[in-house]
Amino acid sequence: MSITAETRSTTSPRGVSAPAAPIREAPDRTGYCPFPLSSDHRAFGLTTSSMRLSRATVSVRHGRRTGSDTATILLHGAAGSWTTWTPLLAAADASGLELTDLIIPDLPGWGDSALPKEGPSRSIEATAAIVAEIARALGYRSWIVIGHSLGGFVALELAASEARSTAFVGLVSATTFSVIDTVRHPVARFATLPGYGAILPVLRALAWAGRAGDGLIGLLHRTTLLRALAAPLFRRPELLHASVTDYLRAELRPQAFAVASDLAGAYAAEYWSRIECPVRATQGDADIFVAATDAARLRAVIRDFALVTVPDTGHFAHVEKPYETLRLVLPNGCRSDPGVFPQ
Repeated sequence: MSITAETRSTTSPRGVSAPAAPIREAPDRTGYCPFPLSSDHRAFGLTTSSMRLSRATVSVRHGRRTGSDTATILLHGAAGSWTTWTPLLAAADASGLELTDLIIPDLPGWGDSALPKEGPSRSIEATAAIVAEIARALGYRSWIVIGHSLGGFVALELAASEARSTAFVGLVSATTFSVIDTVRHPVARFATLPGYGAILPVLRALAWAGRAGDGLIGLLHRTTLLRALAAPLFRRPELLHASVTDYLRAELRPQAFAVASDLAGAYAAEYWSRIECPVRATQGDADIFVAATDAARLRAVIRDFALVTVPDTGHFAHVEKPYETLRLVLPNGCRSDPGVFPQ
């Protein structure tokens, strides 16, 4: 395994410029989408490293070390990268709660990390093993892991396979049982998650089209239609920073999305019964990728599970309501004075 530190410009892999405006100040903590997304790792005191691991080469943002042997790992969802966590980091800094010992990888297939070739490296289990290898290569023996959407799925597998090393799991709109069911039975279970059931065949077709599919996504972005198509993912799309749809265009990768869905459909969710640590989950009240039945099914297999629904929020609570999400998904020992967060 090798680690190469890199100095990068503040531009995403597909040329999306980071916002020039300050990202650590928000005038209204109760507002919707108070921060833009940013690709400037230096603004958050992080280093970018390319890590050549046993299963893949992965781009990782990491830093703010304190000497602790416990890392805080943030795992993004599908059609995302490490940048989707920057509103949460900005909210933490603005609240006087500096998240430390951070590890924020671009999961394989997303951001600056290449999609592995077909084989054993393509699985939820392999992805979780990559995350554990990253943490240990950086000198950590245990971790708190917070995952959004697909990242929440991976976080649960990490906690199941590395029960002794995982101290806490925070979930933000984790895609779990209903996604598994929809992938396995797209017609019979379509009504369970109609939003996801509708988008999956479209992205499969775009993946099959290859470069033509990527070109179509670019065209949709240039004509603002992509913003309209992404609107169901957010509770108030008209209030989103332009940076959110810019990054969505950059990270909407049909092949990686289709592969991730197939991997979720092949996963045996009963493994989550091996989780020993507390699991705290949030989901938006307008979340189209999480079914109402998911929480009860998770509670049935995870011994210490609790869910809070965040009002006026869609599938991206850490972007839409980052202050509220911080308050709900961090373990008690990592929270500052609760008075700094809006109730």
